[in-house]
Amino acid sequence: MRLIARVAASAALALAVFSSPGAGRELMPLDLTAPAAQPLVDRLRQGGLVLFFRHADTAGMACDSSFRVGDRAGQRNISERGREQSRRIGAALRKQGIPVARPVLAGPVFRARDTAEEAFGAAAVEVVDGLTADDFAGSRLDWVLAQHRLLVREPVPAGTNRVLVGHRTPAIMIFGETVGGRAFPEGAAIVIDPAPAPHVLGIIMPAPIAGAGFHGC
Repeated sequence: MRLIARVAASAALALAVFSSPGAGRELMPLDLTAPAAQPLVDRLRQGGLVLFFRHADTAGMACDSSFRVGDRAGQRNISERGREQSRRIGAALRKQGIPVARPVLAGPVFRARDTAEEAFGAAAVEVVDGLTADDFAGSRLDWVLAQHRLLVREPVPAGTNRVLVGHRTPAIMIFGETVGGRAFPEGAAIVIDPAPAPHVLGIIMPAPIAGAGFHGC
């Protein structure tokens, strides 16, 4: 994944534009139903925020091999458990009364796209190149990161929330080490307030899987 080199290359720009609570300290992902998550849930019900989801569970699935966007067989796909987790994500947001803008935007790598379509329905999802995984971006990585920054910076109308479904490494490149380590497991969402400058409010887990969240690739 070449994470360390890429994070180092984009760290200066990330810190200049974006911020996270408790700089330099990993955030703790919160179960959406936990009392500690209630302030975030209340804020999400008002709308105006961005939910940046990491794709759902991929435990036990083969690692990426081809790094070609359209090649499903050469990609690490979500597991059957991940598909079920994705459906629970959509159900959890509805149960909590968290409004979601349409279309939901997802990256073209299948594990992101499949997560979004299982959670929100294929008709509600738009696949966008700007949410491509870092290892699939090739020479376009700088452009992909710029698109991520635009998507989390653009104001969101009150009464709804923008949902993006993508990958862990671009999030770390943008927001730094507070969303690194164990902070951003599969199926989690970074909650971002885009105004006046994008800043992270926390990380939620709408459909946690005990003992899961990180693959071995």
